[in-house]
Amino acid sequence: MAKPTKIKNKNGSTSYRIFIQNNGKRESKTFSTRQLAQDWADKRQREVERAEVYGQVSTLTIRQIITDYQDRFGAGFGKSKTNDLARLSRYDIAELDISRLTPKHLVDHCVARNKQAKPQTVGMDLSTLKTALSTMSAVANFDFDQGVFDRASKVLKQERMIASTAKRSRLPTWTELLTLTRFFRGQQRSKTPMSEIMWFAYFSARRLSEITRLEWSDNNDDKKTGMVRDAKHPREKKGNHRRFKYEKTAWKIAQRQAVKSTYIFPYNAPSISVLFNLACKSVGIKDLHFHDLRHAAATRLALKGYSILEIQQFTLHTDWRVLSHYVNLKPEDILDK
Repeated sequence: MAKPTKIKNKNGSTSYRIFIQNNGKRESKTFSTRQLAQDWADKRQREVERAEVYGQVSTLTIRQIITDYQDRFGAGFGKSKTNDLARLSRYDIAELDISRLTPKHLVDHCVARNKQAKPQTVGMDLSTLKTALSTMSAVANFDFDQGVFDRASKVLKQERMIASTAKRSRLPTWTELLTLTRFFRGQQRSKTPMSEIMWFAYFSARRLSEITRLEWSDNNDDKKTGMVRDAKHPREKKGNHRRFKYEKTAWKIAQRQAVKSTYIFPYNAPSISVLFNLACKSVGIKDLHFHDLRHAAATRLALKGYSILEIQQFTLHTDWRVLSHYVNLKPEDILDK
């Protein structure tokens, strides 16, 4: 163990110098007291040993790490994750060196975020940040204590600053769908067949981003199946092409579309979402999202008596726990047998 060496200074005062070995090189530092010198040597030795196991302590800022993460892996990110990372890069916490990150920094960030967003959104922010930092710590070989997130999360959950995504149970009523249909059909100037797209979503259980990517060439006329290319997946979206079963009404709607492109519905997904929201506002329908149509489709399939495994062939959910968030059955929906 390194021991401090007493040094007599020119002015008559006393200092203590101590040396440690770091990968064959000597490091030294001088302190005013023996205890400070010894404490520094002990601390520095632990840092050297930890670096040998986990990598060097990084001087990169969180913003630099997020940027590197996007450059390396961003091609496989969805729009939501890309936007979340871009937003995180703009906050004050992104200016912090990763080696200085503490639970307090995370708590302060989330407290500020709660003034702008719901706890569920803030929780997703925290999860996205943790994924980016932990991934890059392995790729770039720098030391990163993931425990800061665990300690911060415990406090944030306790104070209800973060929360799991709430299960949404809002389904469109038949009256609301008919009201929207009349509204869309009255929009003669619109080149987007919103009524057809809305009903296709209601029967097919396809996400909006999937609807606009469906290709004619992927349809199997005999088996009434289609394919979602690059289907949503937490890790393997690119190249994750998955075949699905068309519900019979959804098949009829698809078949009556004009063949004028590679795609069955060659329209812009964000524009469709905007048009749908504007329509709901115009006719006085509150708190209805386009994605609620997918919930309605999954619930309808369950009411028709399809099993879980069969519903998954329509919706393409790989996990029943996730699918259960889409099937919004009520006790009164169950028929006596």
